[in-house]
Amino acid sequence: MITKEDAIGAEARLSWILAAVAGMIGAAAFLDSEGYFVTFMTGNTERAVLQGFDTTRSRGVIGPSALNAAILIVAFISGVAIAMYMRRRFWKNHPHGATVLTTIGLFTAGLVDFILNGFDGNDVTYVPIVIVAFSVGALNAAFVKNGEVSIPLSYVTGTLVKLGQGIERHARGGGTMYDWLGYTLLYAGFIAGAAFGGIVGTIIDDGYVLFGAGALCAAATAITFFHTDRKTILG
Repeated sequence: MITKEDAIGAEARLSWILAAVAGMIGAAAFLDSEGYFVTFMTGNTERAVLQGFDTTRSRGVIGPSALNAAILIVAFISGVAIAMYMRRRFWKNHPHGATVLTTIGLFTAGLVDFILNGFDGNDVTYVPIVIVAFSVGALNAAFVKNGEVSIPLSYVTGTLVKLGQGIERHARGGGTMYDWLGYTLLYAGFIAGAAFGGIVGTIIDDGYVLFGAGALCAAATAITFFHTDRKTILG
């Protein structure tokens, strides 16, 4: 049974903010690129497999779109793995470490886009998007318990599975509203972030959107530090 603290406590509230950051980054990257997913690894996997079969039948090779999707998946996994390693070695129980890595990644992606393309009205190109996928992967290492990721911030499908499970448990009398409320609010955070990312992607065009996302992630890092990590460090 999920407790009230687990569902709406300090860590849970922070997870809503960082889920919103993940949604914002994903939406902004999607709108200002050629439609690449940086949070939706299920979609990238299906795109890689299905487009691979299609191009295999028609040309005898795996087409670039399938390969691009596969590289995004590798970048995402690399972001999780490196962030987890850094947590074990340097950050311990400080969620702001993952957001720092994500912030650096977003600013790096913006800089790479500027170097490769300039900001002349073109969409964000593929190489910076790979760096963004890495950054989102790193963000998912913000919450760790017993050496395992406890709240996957960009894994919306898993959140909805847990939400449905919690609703069933509450409905049959085996749990309380807290079994589903936390997941509902986490999902709402992601939706709010995606909507905000859509607004950012509409107002800020081209590679500038990556710097805008980086600035917002930096703000989330400050919130993470002063509301959670600072208490741990000073306490």
